[in-house]
Amino acid sequence: MNLSPVIAAHTTVEDVHLVSHRTGMHPVLRIRPSAGAWQSAPSPAATPAILTWGEGRHTVNAAFESVDAVRMRGSAGTQVELADAAADLTPFTGTYLFVDPADGAAVFTSYETGCRYRVTPIRGELTVTGAQGLGQTDRAVTLSGAAGWEAVIEEFETARAPYIAESGFDEVVTEVSEEFHSYVDALAAWRTDTVPATGLACYVLWSATVAPAGFLERESVLMSKHWMDKVWSWDHCFNALALAPGLPDAAWDQFLAPFDQQDPSGALPDSITHSERLYNFVKPPIHGWALRRLRASGVTLSEEQLRDAYDRLTRWTRFWLERRTAPGSVLPVYQHGNDSGWDNSTMFDRDRVVHAPDLAAFLVIQLDVLAEVAAEVGESAQPWLARRDDVRDALMTQLWRGDGFVARGVTGGISGGADSTRSSLLTSIPIVAADLLDPEVSHALAQGVEPFLTDWGPATELVSSPHYESDGYWRGPIWAPSTMLIEDGLRRAGAGETADAVSLRFRRLCEASGFAENFDALTGEGLRDRAYTWTAAAYLVLAREAVARDDV
Repeated sequence: MNLSPVIAAHTTVEDVHLVSHRTGMHPVLRIRPSAGAWQSAPSPAATPAILTWGEGRHTVNAAFESVDAVRMRGSAGTQVELADAAADLTPFTGTYLFVDPADGAAVFTSYETGCRYRVTPIRGELTVTGAQGLGQTDRAVTLSGAAGWEAVIEEFETARAPYIAESGFDEVVTEVSEEFHSYVDALAAWRTDTVPATGLACYVLWSATVAPAGFLERESVLMSKHWMDKVWSWDHCFNALALAPGLPDAAWDQFLAPFDQQDPSGALPDSITHSERLYNFVKPPIHGWALRRLRASGVTLSEEQLRDAYDRLTRWTRFWLERRTAPGSVLPVYQHGNDSGWDNSTMFDRDRVVHAPDLAAFLVIQLDVLAEVAAEVGESAQPWLARRDDVRDALMTQLWRGDGFVARGVTGGISGGADSTRSSLLTSIPIVAADLLDPEVSHALAQGVEPFLTDWGPATELVSSPHYESDGYWRGPIWAPSTMLIEDGLRRAGAGETADAVSLRFRRLCEASGFAENFDALTGEGLRDRAYTWTAAAYLVLAREAVARDDV
């Protein structure tokens, strides 16, 4: 659950709502405080532990007592209406309200989430409107009290014993505040005044962390507590890297979450949620790169964990080499831009089914990592090294054009195997494998990145391109994962000054515009989902590494 005025994709309303992410994003209850002293409900203010409307003598507060319980409190002279957010109750949609005769609590039951939302007064009065009403009618609970009031909203599935408050409201706030500060201290003990958005970045990750449920078999960080409320099978790697030094167990769970749903072919799902897993697309195999960086960042694996990682990564790699490679071909294919994570990149404008340079580069790294881990678990590294060399050779002979890479359509495809355009930053992503490529190739790739750099970082499409769009998703805006991969590759290519500039510009971007899904490459404005965890994660990783460089 979360408390937010964001109730759907690109939809922000005036009132804060109780929103559930059980079966997608669903606003359940509209929260509307009022007081005789207010001419209109004030805008809420927040800390990580408490949400507050009003000030002085007239305030209403909300705080999470647990993952499924929200405590609310109001001073004398205030009240809150908790109203059904659904417009209508039908036999299959909407929310039904009744008073439970067992304890007198008001209970909303939601078709959309499959859960119940029980409102229990702790002190003060509870007034119910529309109990047992059907169809279109007002359904609401009002909380009030001459001397102030307090209540709890619980989310559960079928039944639960009557609520008994075990802590006072202020104790709940103190406990949550201490929990958050402990999280920040664990995640960012290295923080300094030079990276001022560290606390907010930690909050974005912390507030989007959910307990195991359904297809999420481990505690997991959703990509957002807005509408991008899933775990995608490459986004999770960046979140794992942010967690790694201070919370290695959480980082390992985050890394493995999609692997829990690996299918018999070895493929990872495109995305997973509590109630959904999708396999119609996949995501790029950056997991060897991520595993190597996780271990370098402080994740120490037991012999059993390392063996498990080796087996999972082996199956994932063989999926690409065996199920996504045509007979007689060495290079596998993306079947759509979605497979790359760069859904609408211009690299896919001529062909959607392509031999892609980033895909081959990721596999070169992954095969190199498998060879390394094979030696540690008692397997032969040689087969992996041989496949690595084969893929690298094919990458160079088929997709290198002397000063950069292209993608190529497959034989019989739309273009008959023509080269892609090269105005997308995606064709520069092989720089992430710079230390496994010839020096002259790495140098050329580093030079090729420079035209993409704006004052805020690397645009995903050349701003001079006729296909550039300021809010074009992967056709211009700056993204966290592309920035982090490019920055890492520049360092591997020996272009440290350019890498420093990329890191600094992206960090300044986040400090100015928050942790949006992506950003206008020229103005730095945050775009799309405005609280995205992989953006916060990339900031934390780049900030941590910048502080470490400053300390040398």
